[in-house]
Amino acid sequence: MDRDRFENRLFGVLRWVVIVVLALATLFPFYYMVLLSIRPIESLLQDPGRLWVDFSEWTLRTYGEVLASTEDDGQGMLSLLGNSALVSAGTVLLTLAVAIPGAYAISRLRFFGHRQVHFLFLAVYMFPAILLAVPLFVLFTKLGLRDSLTGLMIVYIAQTIPVSIYTLRNYLTTIPDSIEEAAAIDGCSRWQTMWRVTMPLAAPAVMANALYVFMIAWNEFLFALLFLAADRSQWTVSLGLAQLSGGIEVPKTVLMAGSVVLTIPIVALFYAAERMLTEGLTSGADKG
Repeated sequence: MDRDRFENRLFGVLRWVVIVVLALATLFPFYYMVLLSIRPIESLLQDPGRLWVDFSEWTLRTYGEVLASTEDDGQGMLSLLGNSALVSAGTVLLTLAVAIPGAYAISRLRFFGHRQVHFLFLAVYMFPAILLAVPLFVLFTKLGLRDSLTGLMIVYIAQTIPVSIYTLRNYLTTIPDSIEEAAAIDGCSRWQTMWRVTMPLAAPAVMANALYVFMIAWNEFLFALLFLAADRSQWTVSLGLAQLSGGIEVPKTVLMAGSVVLTIPIVALFYAAERMLTEGLTSGADKG
């Protein structure tokens, strides 16, 4: 066997070893979390390390407890899920509404400093969130936006717009200019070219960015705690899960069920958008 064949076989085996290891490292925590959520608390206390549960032992009572109520005041997880969905969806839509035209302008229009301006957006994102917490808290208190989902949404939008513009700009620069020039020859305006030609080709990047923004808004805890702590009716699901984990009498099985409820929407959205994320929509679009 020559060196080339040996290296190809070796790296072929190592590739699958790495894939299996990464898959196990990613899936096993989620599997164990789901396993704990469907096990009775008595069974868990007797054998916490068991990695398989018979179907006859499964119970969904923990999910009922999580979705029904997290506190004596009746604030249930379904209400928290609704608040999180509202904030996350609003953040995604408003962020993309600003980031898409901004990224297009930076990547296509020629103006003074257009090569450096996207780095300024990224520099804003480099500031730790904790540095902005106190100034934003004071500002939003004076504006009357504290203890409201609208105020929290504004904070998330301010956080996500810079990095969204940066990532979308990097993708838009890979789309050939000749495609837009052909659209201009056909009579399309700049606005029509952007929405009818460029944005369909940039759909994978837009979808990836939308998922990124959604995950930030869905999982974020610091600003949610800072701005919504005084009004339980406005709490998001991350605050509800933190409340469950801090409860002395809350079983770990219920906490794991809450974690599953928090995770499932993100996983479902990712798999629903997987095809759009992996497709190369610009393949073969430009010949010449």
